[in-house]
Amino acid sequence: MPLALLALAVGAFGIGTTEFVMMGLLPDVADDLHISIPAAGHLVSAYALGVVIGAPLLAALTARMSRRTVLIALMALFVVGNALSAFAPTDATLLAARFLSGLPHGAFFGVGAVVATTMVAPERKARSVSLMFLGLTVANIAGVPVATLVGQHLGWRATFLGVSVIGLAAIASLAALIPHDHTHATATGLRGELAALRSVPVWLALGTTVAGFGALFAAYSYITPMLTDAAGYADASVTLLLALFGVGATIGNLLGGRLADHSMRGTLFGGLASLAAVLLLFPLLMHTQTSAALAVTLLGTAAFVTGSPLQLMVMEKAAAAPSLASSANQAAFNLANAGGAWIGGLALAAGFGTTSPALAGALLAVLGLAVAGVAYAVDRRAPHTGRVVATHVPHETPTLHH
Repeated sequence: MPLALLALAVGAFGIGTTEFVMMGLLPDVADDLHISIPAAGHLVSAYALGVVIGAPLLAALTARMSRRTVLIALMALFVVGNALSAFAPTDATLLAARFLSGLPHGAFFGVGAVVATTMVAPERKARSVSLMFLGLTVANIAGVPVATLVGQHLGWRATFLGVSVIGLAAIASLAALIPHDHTHATATGLRGELAALRSVPVWLALGTTVAGFGALFAAYSYITPMLTDAAGYADASVTLLLALFGVGATIGNLLGGRLADHSMRGTLFGGLASLAAVLLLFPLLMHTQTSAALAVTLLGTAAFVTGSPLQLMVMEKAAAAPSLASSANQAAFNLANAGGAWIGGLALAAGFGTTSPALAGALLAVLGLAVAGVAYAVDRRAPHTGRVVATHVPHETPTLHH
């Protein structure tokens, strides 16, 4: 695999760290800025809103630019957002800085996925995307825990300065390793990119992302009370258990990339079915500490098996102009985060029990399977569409060397 994929992974590592570290730093931020924990929670929402708005907007606005230039510019915006977060004097300015930090997130992954697939042979496209996403999953294992510890010992502002340094390292890596050629933007421009979103198969693929990852976040958003109240873990053990989720996500991401290169559709169906099964078993697995730890790991594995095939599915359906659609898939991922957490919360509020969010997630996974099934039926009815494999994505000449 080309070294350029490492540059994409470094950027993904920084983005994954800054996205999830705020959850662990909320008490410190609230205490320092003299606001309540719920008010500090708006900082998480501000970042997610930045992702949802920035993903399609920035991808569309940069449609005619060199993808190498776009990636470097997006990472520069990421550095600025995190530096401003570190020096934000009030909660309002920190809220704005977090929104700014989220803007480049989706477009970076969307454009990065397109770049990754152009640098490898056709039979390795899914694996190239999974290697970029590796930075995101490793961030959950190492980046978030380390950044949280730094914030707790040196202050939360030091954490965001550290993330800015990671962003600078990513910029240097992108400048050094991403080739100048073979990463040109599509000639269709903004109009062509927007036209891609008028495709029913594209929307079905995005719908599968929302339902499938909504299933994950319905359960994961409430994993701490499940582990402490149902499984009997102490609060101090939760951080280590969440690292197990990151291990599972890393395994699932690499496995999904490899399997999707052989059968994208089969990997997607298998991943969603496995996710539904794991979530259905959650009430049983949360009865003992050992099985609960296994459940957390399996949740990460099953969910992230679908990551690469879903990203490539969207790109395949918008092959003439994949950057916007690919970035929109990242917006769909964040909508799944918010929507899944809301649905899981409804199950808890209804009094169905501590593990009920997992059962709500299982229903969402089944819904994702149904949407994927409809997409498959639409493909079979289209005379020009054959079996979906990664070699169809996208229609650009690959290069094996940087």
